[in-house]
Amino acid sequence: MKIALIGTAHPYRGGIAAFNERLAKELIDEGHEVDIYTFKLQYPNFLFPGKTQYSTEPKPTYLNIIRNINSINPLNWIKTGFYIKKQNYDLAIVPFWLPFMAASLGTIIRILKGRTIQVISIAHNIVPHESRLGDKLLINYFVKGVDGFLSMTKKVLDDLNLFDKESTKVLSPHPIYDNFGQIQTRKSALEFLGFDPKFKYVLFFGLIRDYKGLDLLLEAFANKDLKQSEVKLIIAGEYYCDKTPYKNLIKKHNIQKNIISIEKFIPDSEVRHYFNACHLVVQPYKSATQSGVTQIAYHFNKPMIVTNVGGLQEMCPDGKVGYVVEPNSDAIKEAIMKFFSTDKQQEIVNNIKEEKKKYSWSIFTKNLLSLIEIDKTES
Repeated sequence: MKIALIGTAHPYRGGIAAFNERLAKELIDEGHEVDIYTFKLQYPNFLFPGKTQYSTEPKPTYLNIIRNINSINPLNWIKTGFYIKKQNYDLAIVPFWLPFMAASLGTIIRILKGRTIQVISIAHNIVPHESRLGDKLLINYFVKGVDGFLSMTKKVLDDLNLFDKESTKVLSPHPIYDNFGQIQTRKSALEFLGFDPKFKYVLFFGLIRDYKGLDLLLEAFANKDLKQSEVKLIIAGEYYCDKTPYKNLIKKHNIQKNIISIEKFIPDSEVRHYFNACHLVVQPYKSATQSGVTQIAYHFNKPMIVTNVGGLQEMCPDGKVGYVVEPNSDAIKEAIMKFFSTDKQQEIVNNIKEEKKKYSWSIFTKNLLSLIEIDKTES
């Protein structure tokens, strides 16, 4: 099958780009012909909250990535749509993650749709974590141009049904992120990072936004039980929000010695060191759909603590691969202390090894491509 995958990819960085590249690799390995169409302008600089939109990693040599989409130029959307249409694809896969992209991608897919090509979307998010004026109109514009959807959590599926009750939909969990390197010894990871092996490490990983609840985790570490323990918190990620409140919390509670802050976007080639070094991954989110961090943790066999919001608990069975708690600092603190005070750590790791088998990329692509078969059956 000849497939156009339309969305962010190298030279852009981030979780959605990594997802698209890994998906393209899986489809190619399964015998499909895949081209990725990405942006020549993704976000205007004044709208981008980070230091740079661009990856420091080399371009994947196994992928054909074409940069021709300008996210803010309507004439470009039309030109790009007709260009892709002329290539005679059988299928267009268009991930959706942000209303800002709805106008450009929604226009392109309306040009593509026809008798010979179907358009399906992977819905990472439908309703954004941080809403803005006009979001509903943009989401509706995109959604109405799609033939079928794959959602990775029931939460996103429910959000999607608010905008579209007619299109075919399938539910398939986020597959494992196995593209960030291999499992290595904790010793070698600690040596690379320069961390002291006498401590135990909890990891908060990824871009820092207010909805991700880092403040709750810092408040948890302010508790005297954790504050006086040999557990340290690694915060590894770039701030996409005002860092001042978080810095003030650390200072207020005098927990500087308990915190290791790595204030940068972690390149793909370094991700493995942080996950291999830690004992536990904590996602103290205040709202969520699904999280790629969960699937990185699964790959590295790392126990997790997640909050009972969005679709996080769907991916992390409580008491089996870690703990699901309410989004407050006391509950998070209790779960961290419970993890380090019991002898079930190896049991949890063994459960993770078994649980993650259901999150293979081959299962995901089978479910994704079933949308075509369903639509053909119904038509």
